[in-house]
Amino acid sequence: MRTHGAKQQQEAVKRTPRDQLEQVFEALDTLGYTKWRINKRVLSVVDRIWTSGGRLADMVDRNDVPLPEKPDTEDEALLKKWKWKVKSVKKENRERHSQRCYIELKLAVSRKMKDEEGFYYPHNLDFRGRAYPMHPYLNHLGSDLCQGVLEFAEGRPLRISGLHWLKIHLANLYAGGVDKLSLEGRLVFTENYLDDIFDSADRPLEGRRWWLKAEDPFQCLAVCIDLTEALRSPSPETFVSHIPVHQDGSCNGLQHYAALGRDELGAAAVNLVAGEKPADVYSGIAARVLSIMRIDAQKDPAVFPDASLAKILVNQVDRKLVKQTVMTSVYGVTYIGARDQIKRRLKERGVIIDDRELFIASCYAAKTTLTALGEMFQAARDIMRWLGECAKIIASENQPVKWTNPLGLPVVQPYRVLGRHLIKTSLQVLTLQRETEKIMVKRQRTAFPPNFVHSLDGSHMMMTAVACKKAGLTFSGVHDSYWTHASDVDTMNRILREKFVELYEKPILENLLESFQQSFPTLCFPPIPERGDFDLRDVLDSPYFFN
Repeated sequence: MRTHGAKQQQEAVKRTPRDQLEQVFEALDTLGYTKWRINKRVLSVVDRIWTSGGRLADMVDRNDVPLPEKPDTEDEALLKKWKWKVKSVKKENRERHSQRCYIELKLAVSRKMKDEEGFYYPHNLDFRGRAYPMHPYLNHLGSDLCQGVLEFAEGRPLRISGLHWLKIHLANLYAGGVDKLSLEGRLVFTENYLDDIFDSADRPLEGRRWWLKAEDPFQCLAVCIDLTEALRSPSPETFVSHIPVHQDGSCNGLQHYAALGRDELGAAAVNLVAGEKPADVYSGIAARVLSIMRIDAQKDPAVFPDASLAKILVNQVDRKLVKQTVMTSVYGVTYIGARDQIKRRLKERGVIIDDRELFIASCYAAKTTLTALGEMFQAARDIMRWLGECAKIIASENQPVKWTNPLGLPVVQPYRVLGRHLIKTSLQVLTLQRETEKIMVKRQRTAFPPNFVHSLDGSHMMMTAVACKKAGLTFSGVHDSYWTHASDVDTMNRILREKFVELYEKPILENLLESFQQSFPTLCFPPIPERGDFDLRDVLDSPYFFN
């Protein structure tokens, strides 16, 4: 476990009986049991791009930006402008250098391992119970480049269902709105672009380079190659595929909150119930924000000052503007955080030039977005508020928030005030940071809701991993993204839905409250928020829950 020196977390794990942690050990063994290998054809393309200077498929330029020449003038304004340009270019070059070093590390490992029959990734946990591969550079948690050059060492025949899922996977990787279509729509998309897919596989850099338009270009190229070989083989259904096919949760943090609160409205917004095509929560929030702003824009600016801001912003509201705020809402994003996120999006668009006006517009847009979130996910906000209140009560007693996840793993929040320890030597004085006994009350409160949900999504992933292994599947996972062979996606989809229902059929919030009351019998905790009427078993029939 990655405890980063947090003594209480280390002690809590050591005190826990081994049989209580058996499911956790079994899940880590399952994740580490998956055998990987290097996709040599994709690595060859990566090497060619890198050798020729980068700049393609989100790879950084191998050359630095030239420094601007100093102007031959005494004009202070021009010299100041030149100095700012030099500063900006140097910053850009430092960032490029850092990215180049990181790519070189990934490529060095890939080249070293490319002739190996296979290799494995041992996994460990963070203090919340989320699993991570331990290799720091080349792993399936990494960038598109990492995921593109990795594939399962064991291949499996596609069969009819696998061919179907490989085509859907290609559309998901292409993205750009295609991943928001129905499953049938994604199949049609892939069928319509077969010529480009074949061209990408045959002539990745000399041809039309269709794969470079994808949101995840190297993974897209890997699937183009695999699908081309399958369709050109005498029997596509018996073609042996090594590609890991992903199934990703739909705004997974909100899915967990909707299940905790049995929230019907929230469940529908994040695909816990069946629909003809996937519900897009970001577009839903954007639509509500737009509706509020249109109403505000009609008001008298003399009475309602925000009316003028609404008129400016009404044409700027879209999915991208609100996406980051919606994503981070489950992690307890504050008004200030939401304001800064939206301000960055607005600044990119260059519609509002004046900094003060941009700031005021961002404040209004953030307030409106949080209002829309509160309306659509009221149950989630109530649970977050309840978790925060419980944490505040505990932390006010100078105690860390502790709980046990559904798999029996103890979790202790590590946030304590850091103190300074001075070591004087004959040459110098060293200052070391170390934890004190004093708890950071605010950090304990704000971090608890997201940490608690992360402990739940980690439990869901590990439960799914163990069940998939028992069913004979090759499984890998990254938080809310689960991977297996194309031919086994239907089986994995059934298992991950069953495990989600199994997880939330447990009285999770009741158990949490009971553990708090047992640990702190003299403290008074608020009652659990009222639950809705959502039927958990609807998840079993929802095709877009993970898709």
